[in-house]
Amino acid sequence: MRALTNGFLFFGYVFLAMTVGAFLWRAGLGLGPGIAATFGMLGVLGAAHALIAGAAERRRLKAEIGAVREAHRLLADAMEQTQGALGDLAQAIEAGALTRTEELSGEVRMLEDLIQQMSASIDQRLTVTPMAAPDSPEARRHQQSNLLLKTVHDALSENRVDLYLQPVVTLPQRRTVFYESFTRLRDSTDRVMMPAEYLSIAEGEGLVPAIDNLLLFRCAQIVRRLARQDRKVGVFCNVALSSLGDETFFPQFLQFLSENRDLNQALIFELGQATFDARGAVEARNMAKLADLGFRFSLDKVQTLDLDFNDLQRSDVKFIKVAADLLIEQLLDMDGGAPIPSLRDIQAADFAQLTRRYGIEVIAEKCESERQIVDILELDVTIAQGHLFGEPRAIKEAVLAETDPPADFVRSTLINAERRRRYA
Repeated sequence: MRALTNGFLFFGYVFLAMTVGAFLWRAGLGLGPGIAATFGMLGVLGAAHALIAGAAERRRLKAEIGAVREAHRLLADAMEQTQGALGDLAQAIEAGALTRTEELSGEVRMLEDLIQQMSASIDQRLTVTPMAAPDSPEARRHQQSNLLLKTVHDALSENRVDLYLQPVVTLPQRRTVFYESFTRLRDSTDRVMMPAEYLSIAEGEGLVPAIDNLLLFRCAQIVRRLARQDRKVGVFCNVALSSLGDETFFPQFLQFLSENRDLNQALIFELGQATFDARGAVEARNMAKLADLGFRFSLDKVQTLDLDFNDLQRSDVKFIKVAADLLIEQLLDMDGGAPIPSLRDIQAADFAQLTRRYGIEVIAEKCESERQIVDILELDVTIAQGHLFGEPRAIKEAVLAETDPPADFVRSTLINAERRRRYA
């Protein structure tokens, strides 16, 4: 386009110059002056064109230079801002690392505080013998109880406590969305002790809060580890009724959770149905304090589907775990009868929808066979747990080491338990 314009201008200049030459020639000045005038006019027009074109080019170059300078200035500003942002980011990372270190230190200090209130040893309890004949059944039972107590005490004080996790999955996808956590103690020979072996003696001697403390601490660390891997799953953490009502344990339990309330969507506290029904005013009030922090509750070992759903909703219970066989027996094998006596208009297929209206999700536990899954899906139950999807497995030793509480934590908790027992 520019070349075409220049061509038109050139021919225009030639035409104008020839017009001037022709005018002088016709004016009687002769052919020579006409030709001279023509070339002279061409020279004048060419010079004028060159001057005008040069000025325009200089203006264009100046504008481009100005644009380049402006772009350079903007780039320099952007680089300066980026450098400043990188500096702020580095400071934030450093500050965040320090803050996280302080948080972990605070958690450790809190756990250590739990046990620095005791001064007596459990050995005193172990050396006391009953007023009975040495070979009597009562003396033998007392000796066996003391040996079991010492085994449990040593397992806790020497940190022979393992954390087991069992997956809880969605149906029908079978994608893991939760884990249930379990504690297992090991004796001096590293034999794994099941809860049925030691729970009664632990409850009788006030050792359950120590076990709950360990479980809570390790669950919190496992949740944080999973979050670092972008695995958004929750963990069901069992808590005993005695821990919820313990005047020494619960305030520090609550403080720990207050400082870690970011875990409130990942930690779900679980109680058995019988335990939940047996709670008193103190336990209910302490559960409400946990709910105020955003933590949720789950009931397991459910024995009947005829539940007080209003009470569950008020208590922030969001999950109920029902054995797969019990669900099938009470909802599908009713021969036309009402599955819930207090709600006779509720049909079997409506049960899951009923609980959801109260904000409660049903989890089918103890799933052992594929046939059970077919029936469970027919009942619109979409979350399940059981050996069919995975048995409880101990977490790796390297991971377990990361979740170890402070060395004095359990020892002090045991002393605290002994103090409570002595003054009870």
